[in-house]
Amino acid sequence: MGENIKLTSKDGVTIDAYKAVPASAPRGGIVVLQEIFGVNHHIRNVTDRFAAEGYLAIAPALFDRVRRGVELSYVQKDIEEGAAIRAKTKIAETLADIAGAVAAASEAGKVGVVGYCWGGTLAYAAAAQLTGVAAAVGYYGSGIAANIAAKLNAPVMLHFGDKDQSIPLSDVEKIHKAHPEVPIYVYPAGHGFNCEERGSYDAVSAKLAGERTLAFFAEHVG
Repeated sequence: MGENIKLTSKDGVTIDAYKAVPASAPRGGIVVLQEIFGVNHHIRNVTDRFAAEGYLAIAPALFDRVRRGVELSYVQKDIEEGAAIRAKTKIAETLADIAGAVAAASEAGKVGVVGYCWGGTLAYAAAAQLTGVAAAVGYYGSGIAANIAAKLNAPVMLHFGDKDQSIPLSDVEKIHKAHPEVPIYVYPAGHGFNCEERGSYDAVSAKLAGERTLAFFAEHVG
């Protein structure tokens, strides 16, 4: 269903991306933001699933400015490697690359952004800092609580797990108090519960979060 494409950001830097096209005319665009593991098998599958729901879906390779072709698994060594690469990224450049993906997806109409782990934090940031984002959904973004003062310029939905060792429920409550307009859902699950390739995968929580996400995008994107 998908293909590898190139995206050019406003500063002229070109990065790779994975693009999946629906079988019929798209109902809108979705930009899928990676975890710290690159645009790997899981992220491509997620992108394909959004295309199967009728969206033109694009997953930009947000590590390309640091290292190209990153595809990591979920073993401890790769977790550490992904975290080290992420630490070398710069938020302004990453947002510029996301903006390039939003622009490319906009050929299908309105564009939603969805992100997981690091991408969950970036989806929230995109709703605050980028134009052209019709809605954003963040899954277990650990950096959101540190940016609760941000003014959101698009509707946002957030998903967290109550067993997530990296995101205390006190952080979730802080986000809720700062943004009571944002629907926040907490599941009986741990970090990464949406990824079927991780030990923390929770099928019931992933299914429910996915249904809520699709309903949210249907309302705000198309």
